[in-house]
Amino acid sequence: MKNSHAGIARRVHLRTLSCSAVNQPFFDEIVQLADLEDLHLGWPITAHDISAIGNLKKLRKLKLDSPRNVPDFSVLTRLPALTQLEIENAKHLYELDWLRPLKDRLDMLGIDGSINTSQKVASLEPLDGFAFRKLTLTNVTLRDKDLGPLITCRNLTELVCARTIAPFAEFMRLADARPDMACTWFDPDTWGNAGLRRLS
Repeated sequence: MKNSHAGIARRVHLRTLSCSAVNQPFFDEIVQLADLEDLHLGWPITAHDISAIGNLKKLRKLKLDSPRNVPDFSVLTRLPALTQLEIENAKHLYELDWLRPLKDRLDMLGIDGSINTSQKVASLEPLDGFAFRKLTLTNVTLRDKDLGPLITCRNLTELVCARTIAPFAEFMRLADARPDMACTWFDPDTWGNAGLRRLS
């Protein structure tokens, strides 16, 4: 139902909420739930103004799936308790500079595309030195093809991505610099013939 969300703002003690098809009126009710700690907004998010999400001072985990109309994500840095952030298939997300205020706060970050749509990202350079332990870059097209900024992410032990995000040599460089980090593509055998051609 189009307005089936109406009244959810009265559920003031909710700590976890997973919902989909979030339009602006629905979103405006959700951000009144001040006790929320875990929020998953599923496909599609049609709300365009998410500035009021800063009201959710206790929010630790946030996942946004297909926020197609959101032009600016910097408001997410105003969530003081946030430790896990996942954004999938964000049409207007290209530069990652806005994430810098979360450098020492995130434990997990996901910037992902969808099954059918690649998430275009300019560079990982803004993530240099981040404190997160896990990073997912599923179906991401990286313009500069450079994984070097992840070398300085000293807590990063798990990288999840497709091999197409960067050349073979970039994965090998990161693997050599960070033997403590796990990534499927650090093993040349997982590249099959493509890896053998690059080794020769």
